[in-house]
Amino acid sequence: MSATPLPSALEVRELLEGLLGRELEVATGGPMVDPGGETGALVAEFISDQMQLCALVVMDVPLAARAGASIALMPSQVSENAVGDGELTDVLLENAGEILNVMASLFNAEGAPHLRLSAVHPPKAALPNDVAGWVMAYVPRLDLECDVSGYGPGNLSVLVV
Repeated sequence: MSATPLPSALEVRELLEGLLGRELEVATGGPMVDPGGETGALVAEFISDQMQLCALVVMDVPLAARAGASIALMPSQVSENAVGDGELTDVLLENAGEILNVMASLFNAEGAPHLRLSAVHPPKAALPNDVAGWVMAYVPRLDLECDVSGYGPGNLSVLVV
């Protein structure tokens, strides 16, 4: 069995565009999304069938709010209010969690371990020790600047641990 693959920026963009039903501009070389930053970030854990942590996706509050509003066809003002407050509503948090759940498919390649979403940690929540050490680590990772058409920008980090 081979290691969990790191998806390409194109694969991430195509998955999110298909899910959100709108264009998404993606640029590589974005900043590492830091859950310890001022507004925090959503941190999603992906585990194998053997319960081993294999991948993380870290989504900043602006992207979580904008993608969460977009997938539910909510007005962009809903996401802008959340970005301005620096806090996600329960609905935006749930919608972003659904997006992260579908993102598990990015890691499931032939010959690699099957991964599934295990947990989503909301912004500013304390991370488990086995997760916290990886979030800002220099491991195979993809740091992206994303712009959801009609909603706005945010950042996303995809890591294979």
